[in-house]
Amino acid sequence: MTEYSAGPSQGWPIAAVERDTGLPKDTLRVWERRYGFPRPQRDAAGERLYPTEQVHQLRMLRRLLDAGHRPRHIVGLPLTELQALDPSGGSAQPTPAACAPVHRQEPALLTVLRRHDAMALQDALMQALRVQGAAAFVVQTAAPAVEAVGQAWIEGRLEVFEEHLFTQTLLAVLQQASVPAPGGPPLRGPRVVLTTLPQEPHGLGLQMVRVLLASLGSEAIVLGPQLPVSDALRAVQAYRADVLALSCTALVPDRALHAGLQQLRAGLPADVVLWVGGAHPRLRKALPEGVQAITDLALLPQAVQAWRELKASPAGAPATD
Repeated sequence: MTEYSAGPSQGWPIAAVERDTGLPKDTLRVWERRYGFPRPQRDAAGERLYPTEQVHQLRMLRRLLDAGHRPRHIVGLPLTELQALDPSGGSAQPTPAACAPVHRQEPALLTVLRRHDAMALQDALMQALRVQGAAAFVVQTAAPAVEAVGQAWIEGRLEVFEEHLFTQTLLAVLQQASVPAPGGPPLRGPRVVLTTLPQEPHGLGLQMVRVLLASLGSEAIVLGPQLPVSDALRAVQAYRADVLALSCTALVPDRALHAGLQQLRAGLPADVVLWVGGAHPRLRKALPEGVQAITDLALLPQAVQAWRELKASPAGAPATD
């Protein structure tokens, strides 16, 4: 899930800008009306898309606001003038509200990544996998590290090529971790199809979920990112899936997320569960009826257990084999 590499090619959705800069969506809209900045473009559905250069200016504005400047004095100024007003020279750390929690293992992984030693990075991840086991590795190391790498890119502490190396190395490690051992215990279900909405280009989260599901005795069928809704529905039918699970970051506009979830829920059989997880802020708010949000990978075992209990109840159908 390379969430931050170079930014979206067509522009940043407002939810992604809010998450990146810490500036609320309402503030961005008010500034647009009052000061003429930012100046987003619009996609085919009429959603705001912010060019990467404007996101850079918004990051600087957030730092200056935290330093005590008034919006009316600085919003809309060119980036060079904003930089001249910044006493830190652009090196100030973001406010705690804009920062993700830091896991104790993340600094070591980031240090290895910055050394530009690809083999050392792979060895560090493989060692963590061997020591922790697949499930704990995903929850305790992989997921926090993905968040830390993304945050470091936002803050300008990592280059795009460094973020790409991390992503590809972690993918390779996850692919090894997700191979079931021959002759292992029989699968207990559910059978889960994993994909993303067409607007979501990142698929690293799908691989992490696959590893966790395998450790829980569930079958995961990964179809990759950006699958059209109609194809996702056909895949559920073809694979006789019990669950359709989506990964979703803030790059997906709110309207597209809501519409996609509604279409999927309406097209799925009533006994097929629809899960959606990831970093999209909308997942912590109301979702269409019949959609279950899983906002933390550590909650996935509970969702699997809830499905099994439902299928074991007199009203439920038997789990897939």
